[in-house]
Amino acid sequence: MGKILYGLTTCVERRRITLEISDKLLCLFSADVTIEDDQYVVEVPRREIDTGSVEPGETYRVALIADDSDESTSESSTKSKSTSGGGGASSEPQPPVEEGEIRYVEVEDIGKQGDGIARVERGYVIIVPDAEIGERVKVEITEVKSNFAVGEIIEEDF
Repeated sequence: MGKILYGLTTCVERRRITLEISDKLLCLFSADVTIEDDQYVVEVPRREIDTGSVEPGETYRVALIADDSDESTSESSTKSKSTSGGGGASSEPQPPVEEGEIRYVEVEDIGKQGDGIARVERGYVIIVPDAEIGERVKVEITEVKSNFAVGEIIEEDF
């Protein structure tokens, strides 16, 4: 079976979207669908080739996630993207959680400082102070960094 590659069509603005994402996810990027001859084309950013996430000539499964915002927002986002050069930090995968968001997680491990470690989409880590391995807790995200977040327990053993 081919590898799985996910792309976002147009520019999805930062908002809460809940998706089940496969552990086989290789990369995540935004791209426009264009027409070339009799084919529709989604261009893969060069950085995905350069980092080895995607190999030319290989076959991949592609999932497209539509931008549900109104058309005027989509058009203005696309215009600002094209005028800013398009390749900035906005095309990098964003943390799958936001500050203030409520999540239900299961603590899988204990970190070096004794805090609980839970993982969500794409293996993103949520540090849960005062939690034990195997504990299922409801947390409020209090801090978000590019590679981890901190969640305070608001309900134990949901």
